[in-house]
Amino acid sequence: MAAFIGRNTELSDLNRFLRKQTASLIVVKGRRRIGKSRLIEEFGKKERIYSFIGLPPGQETTAQSQRDDFVRQLSRFFHVPPLRGEDWSDLFYFLAMQVQEGRVIILLDEISWMGSKDPDFLGKLKSAWDLYFKKNDQLILILCGSISSWIEKNILSSTAFLGRVSFTINLEELPLHDCNKFWNTTGARISAYEKFKILAVTGGIPRYLEEIEPNQTAEYNIKQLCFKKGGFLTNEFEKIFSDLFSKRSQKYKEIVKCLVNGPRSIKSICEKLGVNRTGLISGYLNDLVQTNFVAR
Repeated sequence: MAAFIGRNTELSDLNRFLRKQTASLIVVKGRRRIGKSRLIEEFGKKERIYSFIGLPPGQETTAQSQRDDFVRQLSRFFHVPPLRGEDWSDLFYFLAMQVQEGRVIILLDEISWMGSKDPDFLGKLKSAWDLYFKKNDQLILILCGSISSWIEKNILSSTAFLGRVSFTINLEELPLHDCNKFWNTTGARISAYEKFKILAVTGGIPRYLEEIEPNQTAEYNIKQLCFKKGGFLTNEFEKIFSDLFSKRSQKYKEIVKCLVNGPRSIKSICEKLGVNRTGLISGYLNDLVQTNFVAR
């Protein structure tokens, strides 16, 4: 695994919850590839940690298939035969019974995927937190996801979770001084302009920066990433919208394409797309802002 770079502030924020005397519920959000799961893995590397991840959305994905996959993950972690996965309440209860004592971190990763097909998912998670999880005063439950607008609406702004979330991290791009560390010991021989050209394409997205070859020129790296068949970023635009927005991804892509050449008003975007409902487009734009694809 690549060496962990940066995120000192976020790690410091998380580490203070290891010193608390009560259970903690933490939310981590941010766009895809930004390093949310890797941050939590680094935070929990010396602790007992159980990481569960939702299934990526697809035409065949259902609430039951999400529960079935969660059951498989439970079975692998705790070496038990697969449970009946018909109700989230039963699954959360089983998990809580395995972590009643001692320091333990539970990560529910891509929680919007995990719970979006079941309208009762979050209610049952809230009940499980109140009744079981928080009884272990050394437990940290982390809810993590890429669809920040879903997390904002269903968790952070929800009355169900009011007063329960101890801390929220909105993970953003790495600052320049941390990006520079991806050139490791060769960095001293690479000009700032060469690095700038690569960063103009990758931004401070850790997953993209992991793919660069530090000894090669910016042009070589950009060609390999963006223009060579099978390159990491060649189809990233299509993949990332499909991952985040599923069936609605086409509309989000159309909005982003409208903004490529500069700022537009909501009215102008609606005219360009031939849409009369400004409220609908405003909602889409807010989702894109939350996921850091556009700025107001």
